[in-house]
Amino acid sequence: MRTRERSGQVVQQPRRFYDGGTLPREGVPGDPPDPGADMRIVLERHAEEGVETFSLERRLAYRDRHLGELLVPADPGFRTDLTSVPALFTWLVPKTGAHLPAALLHDALVAGRADPTSYVSTDGHEVDRVSADRIFRDAMADTGTGVIRRWIVWTAVTVATIFVGREVPWTRARHWSYRIAAGVTIATILYLGYSSTGDLLDRSWPGALDVPWMGDRSFWAELAGGLSGAIVLPLALSLLWGRLRTAGAIAGVMLAVLLHVTVGLAAIGATYLALERLARRWPLAAWGLAALVVGAALVTFGLISLR
Repeated sequence: MRTRERSGQVVQQPRRFYDGGTLPREGVPGDPPDPGADMRIVLERHAEEGVETFSLERRLAYRDRHLGELLVPADPGFRTDLTSVPALFTWLVPKTGAHLPAALLHDALVAGRADPTSYVSTDGHEVDRVSADRIFRDAMADTGTGVIRRWIVWTAVTVATIFVGREVPWTRARHWSYRIAAGVTIATILYLGYSSTGDLLDRSWPGALDVPWMGDRSFWAELAGGLSGAIVLPLALSLLWGRLRTAGAIAGVMLAVLLHVTVGLAAIGATYLALERLARRWPLAAWGLAALVVGAALVTFGLISLR
């Protein structure tokens, strides 16, 4: 099949995924891939040291536009956590959904950390981590994943490749230039976000910068200025990323726009984990805390209502 693109976007071709058969096990030959059969995702759950993972009982086959047939997993010991998304962001990219086949494919392509290359295709093409990230994005398109979600996910795995990727088709100098660009972008956005928040709340925080795009204006004018800065400045910083500037732009804007949402969700998540630990270790103390919170809420509600 020829590559078809519209406005720079890969056109969905779901038949690129098909049943990959099974791996040989204990001397028993496996089933060969069948391009005419629909893919079958058959998972077996494992709980190892309190960590939930899954193995693929049948292989996934995907015919990439550039590298041909990919059959995963290559190793029966392969384990996956489905879509590798931090708990804070599962509201944006859930663990499962239309993108799951592509996520399993990507996990399997980058699973061999000790190997000189992550994976070798049926046609003998070496698949490094950068290629695996591109395949992930194209495969998500073929499964019908939304354009915005697949570019967000591709950006996330690209940033991971920049910081922790081993086998990459970059020189050492280029790899470090990407790491520095990403680090500078993240640090700058966090600092400006900190300063902008203080400006919005009319608070003088230690080390904060007076941001000119907010200034001494009305709340809504400052909010609009902050939002515009959260878009314009990351786009400017993305120029530091060179060929990966698209990933830099998406990562920067996402970080800047969702910074406060992420902090809020992190606080809620940390509170939940603390309460869960308290309830597990000291149940009486947990009941006492619950009674205290309910009592304080009743008193506060009564005082405010009777005013």
